[in-house]
Amino acid sequence: MASPRDFRLLGLLGLCFFQYNLLVLAILNPIDFLALQSIRKALDDLPGSNFFASWDFTSDPCNFAGVYCDSDKVISLNLGDPRAGSPGLSGRIDPAIGKLSSLAELSVVPGRIFGALPQTLSQLKNLRFLAISRNYLSGQIPASLGELRSLRTLDLSFNQLTGDIPRTIGTLPELTNVILGHNRLTGPVPLFLSQTLTRLDLKHNDLSGSIGPDSLPPSLQYLSLSWNRFSGPVDRVLTRMNRINYLDLSMNHFSGPIPGRIFTFPINNLQLQRNQFSGPVQPADRVTIQTVDLSYNRLSGQIPPTFSTVQNLYLNNNRFTGQVPGSFVDQLLAASIQTLYLQHNYLTGIQINPTAEIPLSSSLCLQYNCMVPPVQTPCPLKSGKQKTRPTEQCNEWKG
Repeated sequence: MASPRDFRLLGLLGLCFFQYNLLVLAILNPIDFLALQSIRKALDDLPGSNFFASWDFTSDPCNFAGVYCDSDKVISLNLGDPRAGSPGLSGRIDPAIGKLSSLAELSVVPGRIFGALPQTLSQLKNLRFLAISRNYLSGQIPASLGELRSLRTLDLSFNQLTGDIPRTIGTLPELTNVILGHNRLTGPVPLFLSQTLTRLDLKHNDLSGSIGPDSLPPSLQYLSLSWNRFSGPVDRVLTRMNRINYLDLSMNHFSGPIPGRIFTFPINNLQLQRNQFSGPVQPADRVTIQTVDLSYNRLSGQIPPTFSTVQNLYLNNNRFTGQVPGSFVDQLLAASIQTLYLQHNYLTGIQINPTAEIPLSSSLCLQYNCMVPPVQTPCPLKSGKQKTRPTEQCNEWKG
């Protein structure tokens, strides 16, 4: 049977444990502590995720998974298990997030976070990194994010965001990465003033309007505007870019000429297909880009011999005329060209021996031009079954 002395010892131990917990909890600023509690209440682990298992508020929150502190303040919050294939979280981003006044980094792994971005994010004046991609965020991008003057990376891709890209986002002076692809955004692209912006990814939205010559800074290295409804010329804005190493403007309504300088960019893949570009194409020198896709435009004139150094060349469904340069045949038979799609143009000939064997690693399609293809090669199904273009169409084009 326990003696009174034993009970006194137990009481002292309990008091020490209580004081220890108070000391631990006092390590973190009380406002940050309460904010973390609110954030936790608004979120849950998806089945298979155990991210919140360590979030025991009787211990030091600075030791929680995804929480990083400096002194008594939270400076980084990475919500969810970052390992590939992890199930992620469900719920909403609680407005209490704005109380973490020293927060410099906020990320949420792919999952089922829904609802609007809280307006209180604008209170995070030290925020440099904001990434909540591949979730179910909806509503508009808050214009108040323009108050985050230290923000460098904004990644809200693969959500269900609607409305315009706020003009205030474009005024952020230190932006380096803007990734808003795969949403439902509409309206024009704002003027981006940051001279450190290197990546702009707006693909798969419903954005429209023209891209002004000064809309995008020359610092850009990665530009993807594909699958939108942009229109107008791009020659003036593209000629300003001398650092670009990835460019995809496909699936829009861009028009006007393609500047020859674009073919000197240090890129591996040039995607300009399915627009309304017109006129001749005139690269200044031989083209060293591995893949060039200019298909489904309104390009005309003769095919430049300088394209014969391209590994995969798609010029189909345009208005090119004349003979295919002999340098293409040489490169094709040497297996230096892997894909040469010239179908659905107005080409009148190609100097190739009908008995020539096209390497198995190479694909050539010539059908539906103003000539009978001298060699029979398999073409994509969408090219149709007609081998040659009707004579009246060829005569009309000559006229």
